Amino acid sequence: MTETPARPGAFDAFHPPQRELIDDCVHCGFCLPSCPTYDLWGEEMDSPRGRIYLMKEGLEGEPLTDNVVEHFDACLGCMACVTACPSGVQYGTLITETRAQVERHHERSRFEKLLRTAIFTLFPYPKRLRAMRGPLALYQRTRLGRLLKRTGLMDKLPAGLQVMESLAPPISRAEKLPQRVPARGERRATVGMITGCVQSAFFPDVNAATARILAAEGCDVVVPPSQGCCGALSEHSGREEEAVGFARELLDTFEASGVDHVVINSAGCGSTLKEYPRLLQDDPEYREKAERFSSKVRDIAELLVDLGPVAERHPLPVKIAYHDACHLAHGQGIRSQPRDLLRAIPELQLSEINRAELCCGSAGVYNLLQPEPARELGDRKAANVLDTGAELLVTANPGCSMQIRTALERRGESMSMAHTVQVLDASIRGAGADSLLR
Repeated sequence: MTETPARPGAFDAFHPPQRELIDDCVHCGFCLPSCPTYDLWGEEMDSPRGRIYLMKEGLEGEPLTDNVVEHFDACLGCMACVTACPSGVQYGTLITETRAQVERHHERSRFEKLLRTAIFTLFPYPKRLRAMRGPLALYQRTRLGRLLKRTGLMDKLPAGLQVMESLAPPISRAEKLPQRVPARGERRATVGMITGCVQSAFFPDVNAATARILAAEGCDVVVPPSQGCCGALSEHSGREEEAVGFARELLDTFEASGVDHVVINSAGCGSTLKEYPRLLQDDPEYREKAERFSSKVRDIAELLVDLGPVAERHPLPVKIAYHDACHLAHGQGIRSQPRDLLRAIPELQLSEINRAELCCGSAGVYNLLQPEPARELGDRKAANVLDTGAELLVTANPGCSMQIRTALERRGESMSMAHTVQVLDASIRGAGADSLLR
């Protein structure tokens, strides 16, 4: 009798989703209300526990079919389920390990390959993004986008390109950061600053505000000019080898900087920077570097609260809504610090957003790869933001700002947007609320 050949399993032996982490899930269902895709579709396999079940099947020999991959791809990686889970399931680690396996073993369609190649040829490279500023500013000034929409040509573009066009933020003059910004008054710390990819190219005013605040709070700020991508977008998308390469380069850039802390003002980047020891666990040359570096990484709100204020806060009579970026609230557990900083500003009124735990749909490049669910989540978030009656939306991630602004525009609405540091900067400088409401 001929034996039936063994069915190939979904995963190879290089860091598959860990069985002990999978077994931590008791399938209680506490994660379900917090999961954006389960909230959209009510499908078990599009919930965290459903995806964990698929991981378990993959370990037991089930193949990595197109249908299985669709469920993994649909996950935003927002980690709201991690916050909700009473059993401490490390879903973030599981989905990261699974996505790396998918990218190694799943054959995507030609269009998917082209789209992903285009995204990752552009977004993790700050110089390439900055080179787009001029053409994008010209595109916006000539209002070519309105013409494309009016003639119907915009609708003929691939969905991913339409989303890219809609997300592009208004381009304003970029303030160039010096390599060192001295502390004002007594020096309390020396801080290395990561400028980011999208942040440095399209939100340079956020980086400038970050440096000013740190200096005002007694920090020497070191800004290495040669820094590149931290690898967050690649790591969150399963492009593990690419992410490792970016991480090594950033570690080399900061290794000799002699800073006490490394500060980041982008939530998704911060989450990955703190995960460098896991990402580089198999690299004997960089493993210890990753440990040293990661121990210094602080989100800007986290660091400012740890240091305590010394700069005077001037009144800002403005009503704001604070949006929790997923990789800040769920990925890093930083929720109270931004609120504490904002509430300490005289005359500022802080409003909470209904169902704040649900992702806005940005999720790195998710809104480019999964435009339909991202759009629906963005529309829901925009409605809840408007319900607050706020004049200003404050968040800590560039992707969230672009996603919610675009969703508001689809409704024919608009709202001023700011990063937490821009609000603090306006208060410290005494710039007034009008500097933020534009």
